[in-house]
Amino acid sequence: MGWRRWFAGSVIALGLAAPLNAAAQGELVVYCTVQEEWCRPMVAAFEKTTGIKVLMTRKSSGEFYAQIKAEAANPRGDIWWGGTGDPHLQAAEEGLTEAYKSPRMAELQDWAVRQWEQAKGRTVGVYAGALGYSYNTDEAKKKGIAELRCWSDLLNPKLKDEIQVANPNSSGTSYTMLATLVQLMGEDKAFDYLKALHKNVSQYTKSGAAPARAAATGESLVGITFQHDAVVQAIGGAPIKIVSPCEGTGYEIGSMSIIKGAKNMDNAKRWYDWALTAEAQSIGAQNKVSYQVPSNKNASSPPQAPKFSEIKLINYDFAKYGSSAERTRLLTKWDKEVSTLPK
Repeated sequence: MGWRRWFAGSVIALGLAAPLNAAAQGELVVYCTVQEEWCRPMVAAFEKTTGIKVLMTRKSSGEFYAQIKAEAANPRGDIWWGGTGDPHLQAAEEGLTEAYKSPRMAELQDWAVRQWEQAKGRTVGVYAGALGYSYNTDEAKKKGIAELRCWSDLLNPKLKDEIQVANPNSSGTSYTMLATLVQLMGEDKAFDYLKALHKNVSQYTKSGAAPARAAATGESLVGITFQHDAVVQAIGGAPIKIVSPCEGTGYEIGSMSIIKGAKNMDNAKRWYDWALTAEAQSIGAQNKVSYQVPSNKNASSPPQAPKFSEIKLINYDFAKYGSSAERTRLLTKWDKEVSTLPK
């Protein structure tokens, strides 16, 4: 009788211990903020390279920031990969992410290293992309709308209910637009612009890339996104034109952070180091889903990627607009003054 109790107890103990040990040694939970079509080949390549089983979830930057904050007492994710740098910087400031210095740092572009330095090692740049918009040229001709070149052109009354842009609370792309316009125009004029733009917005989407797809299919005439998201649609044959606004525009530093208290910390660091290699940073372009500028100096930019040298970029203040206080203040103001307005 005694040995039966001992055996049963041992089996129960092993049954409880085995999954925990497997999770610690061979699993990784990735929160992915780029397109699903880019997340999947990244995960497949990492699993093939390391043998580590990856559990991946895809959401927008703002959604993951909120989720990581909500899960802080009991983190479920290990690594947060991709998405605009502002929410990554806010998470870093709030102590939601882990400081880490990869041995790959010397291979990175200066702007990627600056992101890491500003965050005190809690996030790093993995790619860069310029903000802009795209419009469906077929639909523009049908509606008698002249060539669009500037931010100001989007206030044309003929574009009523013809523009899609994401909600800045859920989307890092749209928050970058909000912060860009404030830096470009001054806060009062920027909010006047956003209130006027609101009349022409048919939908505030959850995902930052969704408006590019809507413009490509003709669901809307204009989609405000990062330009590389529109490139994906153009290469697919959509009748769209990509615009770098004439007044100037902002840009993102897509980032990566290790979640503080990650249960699979060693594997999170393995992903972090691997994701900074030139080989890993070429996966998106090879699968024709990524046209950003990679942060590894040895990774070549896809030829179709927007050329930063040809775009009028503002001197985007990542430290200020990635701070918790400034992001919270601007988003609260947008909620009160813009989103609640009648059409």
